[in-house]
Amino acid sequence: MSEISLNAKKREISTKGVVNQLRKSGYVPGIYYSHGTNPITFSVPEIALKPLVFTAETHLVNLSFENEEAIKCILKDVQFDPVSDRVIHIDLQGISANEMISFQVPVLITGTAIGLKQGGVLQQYLHKIDIECLPANIPQHLEIDVTNLNIGDAIHVRDLKFDNINIITSEEASVVAVTTMRVEAETTVAATEESKEPEVIAKGKVEED
Repeated sequence: MSEISLNAKKREISTKGVVNQLRKSGYVPGIYYSHGTNPITFSVPEIALKPLVFTAETHLVNLSFENEEAIKCILKDVQFDPVSDRVIHIDLQGISANEMISFQVPVLITGTAIGLKQGGVLQQYLHKIDIECLPANIPQHLEIDVTNLNIGDAIHVRDLKFDNINIITSEEASVVAVTTMRVEAETTVAATEESKEPEVIAKGKVEED
């Protein structure tokens, strides 16, 4: 797993006004926590977070404070501004070699589903899956091959098998499926009413005789 280094400054817990001014200056407030230690509040340049936050892979973070040894941790949570979509707060969780850790891992879809050649639509319902594992087994992503999916087929969490990790997400949750164009339209109508829609990540073309 690739690593990213963050150079941060410790800060005292402060008022909302001070935190807002911090953000205007190009810094993002954050907190580091780990079992058996006191939480550490800090700030880090917003630009330094882009390769950590806006990525489809999990990274190990080396968090450094001035004149202190780097701390190994992972990105546990990110808060975004609802209007600008800028990062406004991060949570980093410390890791220990012999301690299980739980977090979300991105899903990477590979292959071209058979159902696309039949005119189907590939829809991805989950982009991240909750897992737990030891730090040494942290994956960058969970790769899921959809090559053998026909129209009407789906891959659920219960179908996934990966070495050295436990999946926490509900076994009944759908990860990806190949549906017909009609189902896609019905899903879009329902999503408009519920303000939520699975992402269509590929469409197939009906082969002509």
